[in-house]
Amino acid sequence: MRDPLRSGALAAFVTGMGLLLLRPPSFDGLWGLIGILTGAAALVLVTAWASVALAGRRSIGEREFDALVERSERLAREPAPSTADSGFDQLVTEAIERLPAQFQRLLEETPVIVSTDGAAPRLYGLYSGDTAARGDHPDRIVLYQDTLEHDFGHDPELLTAEVERTLRHELAHHLGWDEPG
Repeated sequence: MRDPLRSGALAAFVTGMGLLLLRPPSFDGLWGLIGILTGAAALVLVTAWASVALAGRRSIGEREFDALVERSERLAREPAPSTADSGFDQLVTEAIERLPAQFQRLLEETPVIVSTDGAAPRLYGLYSGDTAARGDHPDRIVLYQDTLEHDFGHDPELLTAEVERTLRHELAHHLGWDEPG
């Protein structure tokens, strides 16, 4: 409760100083004084409300901070969730094995990498490098496990189909096809 009071006091001071500088009081009549006081009170309330709203949540106490640090340290000691074998690598291996032999040979020199960094850009896969015809830059195909499992993991058959579709899509980029191709 001290934060809103502190914000209100600061708002009252700033508002009062602003009113004194912009419109010095002239006490000509009671209605003029009431108008100034009403306007000042309204400005104080609006400024105090805005200050508290902009300040956000109150600061956490020492006990809450210690609990947060303890939880962070405990989570840091645990293995990352992605280290658990979900069978995704096996899905990728099987998708490669279902490709025609000539495409499998192309992948012997083009690594297929499973990554868990696809959520931020919302990607299922990514091809980087030159086309198979040029070969000036190193080639690689990345399949994003986190995004694929998030969007299709509820149905194993759908996930299997999407892994294969994504692999074929990225392989098409390796062959020089653009997005519509």
